Amino acid sequence: MTAPDPAFADWMGGIQARMESALSRLLPPAQIAPARLHEAMRYATLEGGKRVRPLLTFAAGELVRARPERLEAAAAAVELIHAYSLVHDDLPCMDDDVLRRGKPTVHVEYDEATALLAGDALQSLAFQLLAEPVLADDARLQLEMVKLLAVAAGSRGMAGGQQIDLEAVGQPLTVPELEAMHIHKTGALIRAAVLLGAACGGAPDAALRARLDQYAKTVGLAFQVVDDLLDHEASTATLGKTAGKDSRQGKPTYVSAMGIARARELAQELGHNALRAVEPLGPGARRLRELADFIVLRKF
Repeated sequence: MTAPDPAFADWMGGIQARMESALSRLLPPAQIAPARLHEAMRYATLEGGKRVRPLLTFAAGELVRARPERLEAAAAAVELIHAYSLVHDDLPCMDDDVLRRGKPTVHVEYDEATALLAGDALQSLAFQLLAEPVLADDARLQLEMVKLLAVAAGSRGMAGGQQIDLEAVGQPLTVPELEAMHIHKTGALIRAAVLLGAACGGAPDAALRARLDQYAKTVGLAFQVVDDLLDHEASTATLGKTAGKDSRQGKPTYVSAMGIARARELAQELGHNALRAVEPLGPGARRLRELADFIVLRKF
């Protein structure tokens, strides 16, 4: 794995700025009733986060020369699902956390009921964004895109992974069991981000879809392994969320399952596997390769 070059940093910063502007425009204005709910939705989504999922959407879209405005809408939908999941994950009935992205969590800044509704509304808005604009020349393909995100967010994806995570507290999990949990909890939405980006350029053929799917699965697991390492090693100030909380709550992690050194090795292995998956795709997959490096080497 290699450190990102300045050109990649410029590309990443451009996409992040574009998505901040797009999300601000697409979210309901704070002054429109119910104002408190809309304020909470904006608070949960704006001014924070690495926007990794939108970056993956744009990277996959650039591979197939998708229109930027289509990628923007698809990326916003994925990011809203991610934002909603963080709001709900932080609630007292879930992870009971008080800090997210360097500021109080939504239920702390507002209240639990508003946080619950904000998450619900962000999820609904995500599907509205996938349905309203023309994201594909074939309406059937756009319907498949809606289905893809719905499955990724539901009981066979992110929500199901969170349920497995809740049930695993205090229980030692094997590495294959951890992988199965995180393929759902973290990986499903990352996979959706990549495949939605590709779909914005037209339905990918079976060979391309298989390569992108393999890339997304491996980079999604790498993201989680690095998250577990950072939770163990980084500070709260660096992370913008409470450090070390997983271990204190008795949650199984890659660090608890295999130790720090082996977890670092696994992150590198997964990163290399992601690179191999897109290697045959040539120069068009440059951003996907750079993002794999970024995810494995990130420090926050």
